[in-house]
Amino acid sequence: MSIVSALIVGLLFGIGLIVAGMTNPAKVQGFLDLAGNWDPSLAFVMGGAILVGLVAFRFAGKRERSLLGEAMRLPTATQIDRRLVLGGLAFGAGWGLAGFCPGPALASLTTGGSKALLFGGAMLAGMLVFEILERRVAAARVRKA
Repeated sequence: MSIVSALIVGLLFGIGLIVAGMTNPAKVQGFLDLAGNWDPSLAFVMGGAILVGLVAFRFAGKRERSLLGEAMRLPTATQIDRRLVLGGLAFGAGWGLAGFCPGPALASLTTGGSKALLFGGAMLAGMLVFEILERRVAAARVRKA
C-alpha cells in the first residue's frame, strides 16, 4: 500500500510542478532575474507550498505514525553549518543557471526535453562525485582515528 500511495503522491507532485510552470526553465530563470524582467508568478507557487508544508509538518510533528501506519521520520538537525550553506549555494547556483531543480527536472523528463535529460545526467554525475568525495573523507577520518 505504501508504494501505491508514494506513486500517487509523486504523480500529484509532478503534475503540480508542470501546471505551476516549474518545469519551464525560462519561467524559473525569469523568476530568479530580480534585476531584469522579473516574473513573480512562481513566488505564489512557493508561498502556497510553504503554507501547505507548515500545516503538514505541524500536523506530522504531533504524530508517532503516518496516516498509513509507518513510523514518522522527521528531520532532527537544527544547526546551520558550513556544509548546509555550501550545499544551498551550490543548489541555488545550479537552479539559476539551468532553470531546473531535481523535482521539476524529473517531471520534465516525461515530456522528453533534451535540457531535462542533460540536467539529469549532470545531477547524477554531481551525486557520484559527492559520494566519492564523502567516502574519501570518511576513510581519511578512520585512518586518523
